[in-house]
Amino acid sequence: MKRNKIFYSVLLTVLMLGSCKQEVITLEPPSTVTPPTPSKGNADFTKFIAIGNSFVAGMQAQALYNDAQSNSLARIMAKQFEQVGGATSFNQPDIGSVNGFNPISSKPCAGLILGRLFLFDPDGSGPRTPAPAAAKAPAVTTTCPSTVTTPASPAPFNTADMPGAYTGDKSKLNNFAVPLIYLAQALTPATGGPNPGCVTCPTPNPNPAFTPYYQRFASNPSANGTTGSTILGDALGAAGSFYLIWLGFDDVLLYAATGADGQSCGTYPMTSSSTFSAQFSFAINTMLTTNTAFKGVVGNIPDFTSLPYFYTVTWNAITLDAATAATVTTSLANNYNAFLDGMVQAGVITSSERDLRKLSYNAGKNGILMTDEGLTDLSPYMAGPYAGLLPYAKARQSNSTDLVPLAAGSILGTCFAGPTAVYGVSYPVGDQYILTSTETVAILSRTAEFNSAIANAVAASNGRLALADVRKAYNDLLTNKAYVSDGVMITPSFAPPTGAFSEDGIHPNSRGYAYTANVFISAINSTFSAAIPKASLAAYSATALPANP
Repeated sequence: MKRNKIFYSVLLTVLMLGSCKQEVITLEPPSTVTPPTPSKGNADFTKFIAIGNSFVAGMQAQALYNDAQSNSLARIMAKQFEQVGGATSFNQPDIGSVNGFNPISSKPCAGLILGRLFLFDPDGSGPRTPAPAAAKAPAVTTTCPSTVTTPASPAPFNTADMPGAYTGDKSKLNNFAVPLIYLAQALTPATGGPNPGCVTCPTPNPNPAFTPYYQRFASNPSANGTTGSTILGDALGAAGSFYLIWLGFDDVLLYAATGADGQSCGTYPMTSSSTFSAQFSFAINTMLTTNTAFKGVVGNIPDFTSLPYFYTVTWNAITLDAATAATVTTSLANNYNAFLDGMVQAGVITSSERDLRKLSYNAGKNGILMTDEGLTDLSPYMAGPYAGLLPYAKARQSNSTDLVPLAAGSILGTCFAGPTAVYGVSYPVGDQYILTSTETVAILSRTAEFNSAIANAVAASNGRLALADVRKAYNDLLTNKAYVSDGVMITPSFAPPTGAFSEDGIHPNSRGYAYTANVFISAINSTFSAAIPKASLAAYSATALPANP
C-alpha cells in the first residue's frame, strides 16, 4: 500500500458478556424525541439578507465557484429559514464558473489564471503525497534538488475564469458578501472601483480597496473611488427583515495567513483595535438606525489557530537521512554555531539567544530553518570571512512553539540557488512562512479585542441582534477532534472523508458550512425564542478524494 496516503481506521469495540445462566431479556420500544414545531419566534425571516466576507459568500478551496457558492453559509441558513416563513428563493451574485478564480495563486498580469484548489495525487500509485493543487495549473518540471515533474491539472479541474460582471437583477440580491475584504472595504465606494489595473510591488497601488468580487455586482460601481455604492449601502438598500452580519475576520486572518509579515509584497497588515472598534460600531449603528425594523445575527471572529491552514504543516517538517544531516552540519551548522559563540563573547547577543539560534541536524525530523524578525540582526558582523553567513543574519530553526502556514509547503525543500541552498534545510524561509509564538499571541490578543468590540455592539442593540459564538464552536471542534451529527462525523482538517474544511485549510467545505450555519441558528433560536431546524450535515458534501492525472 502506498505510504503517506490518507488512511482511515475504524475502532471496533467488542463487549464480551459471560454468564452461567441465560437471563430473560425484556424488549422495549426505542425512545423517540419529538422535535419542536418549527417557529420563527419573535423574528421575521420573510426577507433574509447577508453581508460579510468569503465565509458568507461561500468561498471554498481558495476560490468562489459554482458548487461552493450554491452551498454558501448564507444559502444554507436561508434553506432552514424556509421552514419558519422565509422566502423560497435566495438570490446570490452567481459566479458562473466551474472552478472559479483563485486570487491567491493567480498572476493575471503575467497571464496566469488559476482556479480552485483540489487534492491532487500527481503520480498515481507512486510515492508522492496528495496535496492541494490549483485548477488549470500547467505541467511543471523542477530540477533542483532533484528532477520532479508534476502533470497539468486534469479534467474537470482544467479550467479557471476571472470574475465577470454579474448579469442578473442586482435589485433582487440577498447575499452581499464579498470574499477577502477588510471591514473598512465594506464602508468605502473605492471597493467597487476604479480598477487600478496591473500593479506590482513595489509600485504603490492607487486603489488598494478595489476588488472585482464587489465591482461585479455593485449597484453603482465607483468611477473615482469617492462616490458610488458601498457593500454596506447595497445590503441596507435591500431592506431585509433579518440580517446575517459577519465582518472583520480578514482584519486579522490575512495578516496571520501571510506569516504576520504585514510589510513585504503580497502580505497584509493587521487592523488596529481602535480602528476596528470604530468601524464596526459605525457599521452596526448605521444598519440599526437606517432600517429600524430588522433583526439579525452577528458572528464573532474565530481564533486563526483553529483553522487547519495553521497546523497541517508541522514545525519539524524537515526529514533528513543521516548522510544529508551530516553534510549540512559540516557545511553550515558548525560554522554558524561557532560564529554565534563569538557574538556572545563580543557581547552582541546573549547566551540564551545563541542557544535559541544554534543549528542542529539529525537523521529524521528537524526544525525548519527560518528567518525570525525578532532576533538580533547580525548582518553588520557578517563581513570578511563571515560574509557567507549573511543569509542567516536572523536565522534559527523552528521549534514546537512556532506555527507553519500551509503556504510554506510550496517552498519547503525547493532550491533557492542550487542544491546547497534548499529552503528550510540549508537556506532560511522568509518571515511570511512562519508564525512565532510572539506573533501568535499578538494575533490572538487582537482577535479577542475585536470580539469584545463585536460583543459590545450586539449588547447595545437592545435585543435586535444575536451573537453567534463561532470562535467557541471552531475551538471546540479542534479540542474534541471530532463532532458527530445526523450519523456524520466531521473533523478539524481538510482530509476526506471527515474533514470539515476545504482544500485551502481556511474555508469550510459544504459540510463545514452546514456545521457553521447551525452555530448561527442556535444563537438565533436562543435570542429570538425561535425553533429553526438545524441543517443536516448528511445533506452536504465534504472534501473530495484526491484526483489522479
